[in-house]
Amino acid sequence: MTRTGVTSSPPVLAYDGDCGFCQAAVDRIRAAAAPAMEAVPWQFLPEESTAPHVERLDREVLLLRGSLAVAGGAEALAGFVGSSPSRTYRTAAAVLGLPGVRTCARAVYRWVSRNRHRMPGSTTACAVPPRPS
Repeated sequence: MTRTGVTSSPPVLAYDGDCGFCQAAVDRIRAAAAPAMEAVPWQFLPEESTAPHVERLDREVLLLRGSLAVAGGAEALAGFVGSSPSRTYRTAAAVLGLPGVRTCARAVYRWVSRNRHRMPGSTTACAVPPRPS
């Protein structure tokens, strides 16, 4: 590990393993796109990697490289999908990075994140905790 907390290992998609909707979404992406990147519930990752990001991890998926969050939310999902061996999924991930599309993807991601407890496969554990005042 370097002094900045970055390792030479590939990034990992960290998602909320307590959320049934999140688990189902990751499983669907795995089945369709077969990404090369690993996706792991953040609760199963080393605490030194997740501790600086717990508040964000309660609200969004993160691409973690060591203890560094490289991307979050829609950008993290695009990175995950973009690691697919399929040109179609890599292209879709690249399109998500285009300026106008990226803005829309971020808005959609935020809406889904705030409402994930209402999505198919969800439970009350899926609700995003309120932000501290």
